[in-house]
Amino acid sequence: MSDQAQSAILLISCPDQKGLISSTTRFIWDRGGNIVNLEQHVDVQEDVFLMRLEWDVKGFNMGWSEFEKQFGGMAERFGMRWELRFSYPKPKLGIFVSKYSHCLFDILSRHQSGELPVDIPMVISNHPDLADVVSKFGIPYHHIPVNKSIKPESEAKQLQLLQEAEVDFLVLARYMQILSPGFTEQYQNRIINIHHSFLPAFPGAKPYHSAHSRGVKIIGATSHYVTADLDAGPIIEQDIVRVSHSDSVKDFVRKGRDLEKIVLARAIWYHVQNKILVYKNKTVIFK
Repeated sequence: MSDQAQSAILLISCPDQKGLISSTTRFIWDRGGNIVNLEQHVDVQEDVFLMRLEWDVKGFNMGWSEFEKQFGGMAERFGMRWELRFSYPKPKLGIFVSKYSHCLFDILSRHQSGELPVDIPMVISNHPDLADVVSKFGIPYHHIPVNKSIKPESEAKQLQLLQEAEVDFLVLARYMQILSPGFTEQYQNRIINIHHSFLPAFPGAKPYHSAHSRGVKIIGATSHYVTADLDAGPIIEQDIVRVSHSDSVKDFVRKGRDLEKIVLARAIWYHVQNKILVYKNKTVIFK
């Protein structure tokens, strides 16, 4: 057991049935664990029980390999899907970006101020434009061009860099490339994307212009995990802001980008804090 580990977290989903909470908490208590947080939810329509349980590992008298063996036996009896996570060490975040800098700036500034408890070993981009920006934060910047003819080679280079740095999860900070299914499989439920919420009504390169011409009254942003199905992964966070006839296209873009930064930051925070449980292509966000 690492001396640096401050708390352990169990994320559990299974068919709803009696005894789930009592059996799990008793298992932790019997082994010297002090439970500091417990949240649970039952999806009545799906008959699925979901729980996040966190306990202080100080005084916990079981090694993690033995824990996985013993808890795994109990979990099998209940038909549980479960993950064991820890609050320490800080996860390693790899950032992908193209030319838009607003989300990148926001993540890097939050990291620099200590607000975002992650390590950022690299930023990867298909363009060289933001190299100077990233260098000011002391973070390595890797320019790897991507187009249809070299995409497999480009993704292989990206994956090699990520694996060598032992990156835990990725954020697409307005990375304007579609990742291949083979790439996304390497980081299942560990790639976070952000985009406007106009899809599918206003697709294309200028969605704000299209929305403005239709006189929309709200604009929004959506952050989700990336899957092989484009923009169809489990949604983590969303928000909206009202607009009116007096707003110009520039106002739409400004408000939309502000919203994208906030929604993406929330999604990253939930992921880092192990607050997200994914099931049936949707999420429960434990608060």
